[in-house]
Amino acid sequence: MNLEKSLELFIKGQKHLVGAVNSPVRAYKSVGGVPLFIQKAKGSKIIDVDRNRYIDLVLSYGPMILGHRDKRVEKSILKALKNGYTFGATSKGELKIAKMVCDSFPGMDKVRFVNSGTEAVLSALRLARAFTNKDKIIKFSGCYHGHSDALLVAAGSGLVTLSIPGSKGVPTDAIKNTLIAEYNNIESVKNQINKYEDIAAVIIEPIAGNMGVVLPNKEFISELRKITKEKGILLILDEVMTGYRSKFGGAQELLGIEADITCLGKVIGGGFPVGAYGARNEIMETVAPLGDMYQAGTLSGNPIAMACGIATLKELKKQDPYDKFNEVAEKIEIFLLEAAKENNIDLQVNRFGSMMSPFFSSEDIVDFKSAQTSDTEKFKTFFWNMIDNGVFLPPSQFEAWFLSTVISKKDLKNIEKAIKTSMKAVADKHNS
Repeated sequence: MNLEKSLELFIKGQKHLVGAVNSPVRAYKSVGGVPLFIQKAKGSKIIDVDRNRYIDLVLSYGPMILGHRDKRVEKSILKALKNGYTFGATSKGELKIAKMVCDSFPGMDKVRFVNSGTEAVLSALRLARAFTNKDKIIKFSGCYHGHSDALLVAAGSGLVTLSIPGSKGVPTDAIKNTLIAEYNNIESVKNQINKYEDIAAVIIEPIAGNMGVVLPNKEFISELRKITKEKGILLILDEVMTGYRSKFGGAQELLGIEADITCLGKVIGGGFPVGAYGARNEIMETVAPLGDMYQAGTLSGNPIAMACGIATLKELKKQDPYDKFNEVAEKIEIFLLEAAKENNIDLQVNRFGSMMSPFFSSEDIVDFKSAQTSDTEKFKTFFWNMIDNGVFLPPSQFEAWFLSTVISKKDLKNIEKAIKTSMKAVADKHNS
């Protein structure tokens, strides 16, 4: 495959961009090789600067759920653009999408729009602390909630109960109130709750997506909701990734739980920068201008982003693609498992709605520790062979794959062919 122009741009970009990228995963450090520079996209396809075409299973890490440049969404964006780009004042579209979002989630009476998932989460944490008058939070090893200081905490197998900064520049004081628990291990949560009295909130991805897709077991998630209610601790569900991807609403309803505060992003912007946090009136009335918890943003509720989000959600509700998503995801899972079996490769596949991840491991993947048993060298080989065969994947073993509504039968056949070829390449290189 020719990546000559991508290489040229990568070299050129290093002069004025940090690592030639604006987000670390785009540098392809975990898979090596030349990072792809993308020129355009349409429908289920994405095209790089060397004119290589790929079936897109990244979808900008989630928001392009209708595929790229859906005609109805694009029409709404162009209409909004004619009225102006940003006003620094409230516009009608904010009211409309606020009702759509609140109607989608049980227990959400009010919502506040921001500009990213990171901003939504850091605001939700401030809100939880303001509402409870407590300082500490519990997060789970392997769950990612954006790059705010309090949540950039690393915890390996021997350090799961310790708070250790996961990035230079994060002061120890910034994470002194962040406690770590293990995903799918309710005892690790109880241990923290028994040790500390001033816990404001527990924050969790209801379906983890940043250690690869990892599902909670039913007992864990129901007990988590039960114990937080009993102790007066708010439960924050980070649905930035899962919102509208398994049903029209959030994963929490399918899991049989209800968040105190829900964080959203990705799909509700339809490709534009949007985040949101919402809760019942009692909690949200703590936020300024109704209460004393201050949070603001000049571009929050941007009219173009609101128009794109409204059109995306309207089309999603109309299409109701969730049964189809499950069918397509199941087919891809079968392709992966059969190809792995044929080539004597250990593989696990986790999926939920329109999100999925294969793990090159013999262990069931239930938490961050088990996710780390994945053979990342095998993934590298698999990744580049999938690229060579026209399927665009996230360049990391620990990122989720996403499906769009526009994947065709022909796309599925090409994905199946690419998987078979790529698994054979993994076996030829690593099984000898």
